[in-house]
Amino acid sequence: MGNTALKLVVPTDVNRTNEIKTPLRRPNAELRTREYLTPAEVDRLVEAVRKNRHGLRDSMMVLMAYRHGFRCGELVDLRWDQIDFAHSTLHVRRSKGGKPAAHPIQGDAVRALRKLRKDDPHGEFVFVSQRSAPFSEAGFAKLVERAGRDAGFTFKVHPHMLRHACGYKLANDTGGDARRIQDYLGHQNIRHTVRYTELSPKRFKDFRW
Repeated sequence: MGNTALKLVVPTDVNRTNEIKTPLRRPNAELRTREYLTPAEVDRLVEAVRKNRHGLRDSMMVLMAYRHGFRCGELVDLRWDQIDFAHSTLHVRRSKGGKPAAHPIQGDAVRALRKLRKDDPHGEFVFVSQRSAPFSEAGFAKLVERAGRDAGFTFKVHPHMLRHACGYKLANDTGGDARRIQDYLGHQNIRHTVRYTELSPKRFKDFRW
């Protein structure tokens, strides 16, 4: 009778399924030099888009995103029933569970919005495409990025920089009043607001060298 002893065979291939990890996306702070624009840079961006074929619409999208701290989705979803022309007031609806608020609208913006309304007296959305469809988030992102290049910026500009620019300006204007900024931007948690007060150089105005 032959040798019935079994020989242990060590497998040559190793299952590495558990060793493979999906690469994590690096934080935006590591990919970009900064996340906000200064008021002067916003002005350059507005001037750049005014030269577009639909300059009034495009410049108002940039201006409203900046002055009211809109996220991209909030901006393109802006509807005419949110605008009270009689009292120059904008009723802001926030996404991501943010708190709604009523913002004053400056005179130059009121006049520009009236012109847009005259061009589309029965429309529902404030910002629409050539086909009268609501402007898309991707479309606005492309508009802002192109405007950044036209304005001569050496860094890539994206729509959320306008919301951050709003927070940055408010932090400087209010001396870092986080509660007021929180209400204006609709943050649920004030820790999202504090980033703007941390950016404000006015915190260090008493330093002497």
